[in-house]
Parts: sequence; structure tokens; C-alpha cells
Amino acid sequence: MAKRLLDVAVIVVATAIAIAVALWVTPMQTVEAVGQTVRVGATQPSLSWSGLSWSGPGEVDLFGQELPSTIEFSGPIRPRLELTDLQLTEQLTDLAGPDSDESARSAAQQELTDALVSGWRNYLILQVLIVAAVTVLLLGAIAGWQRRSLKPSIAFVVVGALFAVAVNVGAFVSTAFSTTDQLRGIDSLASLVGAAPPAVAAPRETPTGVAGKVVVIGDSTAAGIGNPALAAPTREDSACERTSGSFAVALDRSTGWEVANLACSSATIREGLLGDQERGGDEVPPQLPRALADAPGALIISVGANDVRWSQMIGLCATLPDCGGAATDAYFRQQLSVFTRDYLVLLTQLRSLPNPPTVVINQYYDPLSDDTACVRDLGITEEKEKVLRGWLQSLNTVLAEGARASSFQTALPSFAGHGVCSTAPFVQSIDGAAPLHPTTAGGLAIALADQAALLESGFR
Repeated sequence: MAKRLLDVAVIVVATAIAIAVALWVTPMQTVEAVGQTVRVGATQPSLSWSGLSWSGPGEVDLFGQELPSTIEFSGPIRPRLELTDLQLTEQLTDLAGPDSDESARSAAQQELTDALVSGWRNYLILQVLIVAAVTVLLLGAIAGWQRRSLKPSIAFVVVGALFAVAVNVGAFVSTAFSTTDQLRGIDSLASLVGAAPPAVAAPRETPTGVAGKVVVIGDSTAAGIGNPALAAPTREDSACERTSGSFAVALDRSTGWEVANLACSSATIREGLLGDQERGGDEVPPQLPRALADAPGALIISVGANDVRWSQMIGLCATLPDCGGAATDAYFRQQLSVFTRDYLVLLTQLRSLPNPPTVVINQYYDPLSDDTACVRDLGITEEKEKVLRGWLQSLNTVLAEGARASSFQTALPSFAGHGVCSTAPFVQSIDGAAPLHPTTAGGLAIALADQAALLESGFR
């Protein structure tokens, strides 16, 4: 009797180990849909004080971020979706927005959901097989160690494997199959992560880009705030704080290209690039549609800092003793998750254009790139510097990964040796008109990085 109880205990432990190993090693399944590549797998079971969590969100891996899905799934095994590539395809255009043909959009949506369901089912089948294989190996090794004879060993292994598969299917896979109906509710790439639709859809018809014509869109970094005023600013130039020290002006002066600047201070993806933005009592129209209507051969985008509230994060870090603690880091990660979703919408809009320009996505410079003694009195210690650099790197990773997945160029200017405390800074002083924003020299450094990226892409 004691031996049988021991065998049962061994089988139960082996089952638990086999299921855990299977969830860890089962490879994600790659599927193709609407010209996109999506990898489908499962999250690790989530635990709480009361045990396994039997419902909750899935996970979407997007541009280096692990985002919870907006859909709640039943069971401890929930889908994990990784969007690895965005490609310019007719199907993506059909899926991108409400202005597309209804029948084409329905066909694209059906193709996407069929692929996700197929990938999920294939993952589950493979996971069950791996559970069985790991159980057989474990129990076979135990039977050999116990020096059991052949027939008892075979019976022990077979019974154990059947038990493991039954537990896995009954407690995990049976609930996971209900996920297929929920996956069929995903009707677009943006809904994979619950991204909000754009206020203004990308135009279905855009003019062919003009060679040598560049348009800059984005935020205060691109507007060049805090530098000398433009010679003859328009009302919108003044409202958006565009200056002669912007990298757009430097790029226009240092190349033979015609460069226009639509960037506006405080702009985000939602309010600025894809939606209206209120500035100085005026409403500035969305930058992206205006830029595309201008038929640029190239488009330079500088956005993200306002979306993650970068200036506020620096201020919090300077004043709070626990900068980088759980609360402040969670707040930053929340803002970064929202930005990542909005960034997907922006990239999808760009990739669905019928006549896309060359696109360069700017990453952000490090304003604390060298000696930082001058910021110590402000409460920014060496440890806080590391936290700020980590947050900045996380933002730049999202920008770079999104650009890579979309086959866009990126530009990362180096301010090494020219940080805020240097004798020749590329950023404005803490007590300046626009703290830590690029000076005119910093704007030139960004312009040179953008010029190199455009030339590398073949733009002339």
C-alpha cells in the first residue's frame, strides 16, 4: 500500500514538472496573416495567494514591451502573441481602417483570425505531446533508478504518462480551447493590444513623393523650442514654438533638400500627429495628414517623450527619494505601454499608405551623457541617473523595434561630450527657456544623424 501511495506521489510530482517544462519549452508557432508575421504561444500560468489564476489577460509582445491584452481569457493557459513584422501589403491596407472596402476588410479580418486560431491550436497540440514526452522520460528514469523489472516499469511509465496528459488536457488545455472564440474577436492588428483608433485615418490616396522634399513632424525636440525665433514666423509657428534652432532648419541649410517643419511643442501621437492639438487657444490640425498631402519624398518623425511624460518623469526623479522605486517605475511603464499601442497605430497608418515616403524615426539623445556634477544640487544622484537612462533606453527600444519591424530607418544622435554640464552643451541648461532641449548646436547634431539615415536609405 505504501509503495502504491509513493508511486502516486511520484506521478503527481512528475506531472507537475512535465506541464511546467512543456509551457517553458514549447516553441511559439509562427503564422502568416494579411502579409504579417505573428508568433503564437502561451503565457506562463499566473499565481496568486490562493493558487493558480483561472482567468486573466493574455500577453502581446510588441516592440520590446510585454503588454496585457484587453481580452480576458479563461483558464491558467492564455495566449501570448508576438508581432514580429509589419509589411506593406494590400491586405494590411484593407485591415487598417473603416475607409477600406467592406468585403476586402472582412476577408482580411477572417484571414487574421483564422491564422491566430490555427497557431493557437497547433501550440496546444505540441504542448500536450511535450508533456507526454517529458513525463515518459522522468518516470522512465525513476523506474530505472529504482531497478524495476521491464513490465512494472512499462506499466508505471504508461499510467503516469496517461495521467499527466489527462491532467494537462482537463485542467489546462480544455479551458484553453475556449480561447479560440475570443481570438476570433480580434479584427485588426491594433485590437491585438487594444490600441485606440486614430482620430483621423490616413488618406487612401496620397500624391507620389517629390525627390529632395522632406517634412518633419513631431514634438518640441523637433520644433526646436527655446532657441532663436524664426525670421518670419506664422501664427502657427509661434503657437507651436518652432524656432531657427530646430534640426529641420539645420537640415534645410546643410543639404540641397527642401525641408518643412510641422512639429509642435507638446505633441503626442494622439494629439498632434494623428489628432488635433490645442496650442495657444488655436487648434492645430493633425500633422501626419498634412505632411502626406505635401507629397514629401521623406518623412522624419520625432515623437514619444510627451507620450511617456518624460519631462515630468525627470522632475519626479529629481524630487522623490525613491526614484526608480516600484511606484514611479510602474507609472513610467504604464505610460510606455500606452505609447507602444499608439505607436503601433501610427506605424500601421504609415505602412498602409499607397505611396509611402522614406520614413526616419528619431530616437532620443541622452542629455546626461557625460559629467553630471551640475545637476547634483537638483537631487539627481548617480543612482537616479541610472534610472533615468534605463527609462530613456526603454523608450528608445520601443522606437527602434517599431521602426525595424516596419522596415523604417532610425536615427540616434550622439551628444557624448556635450551633455548639460559640459562646457559646450548640445542641450539647454536646467534654468534655461526649455531645459534639456537641444540647443542650435544640438539641432545640427540631430540633423546630421537624420541626413546620414536618409542617405543610407537611398534618399537623394
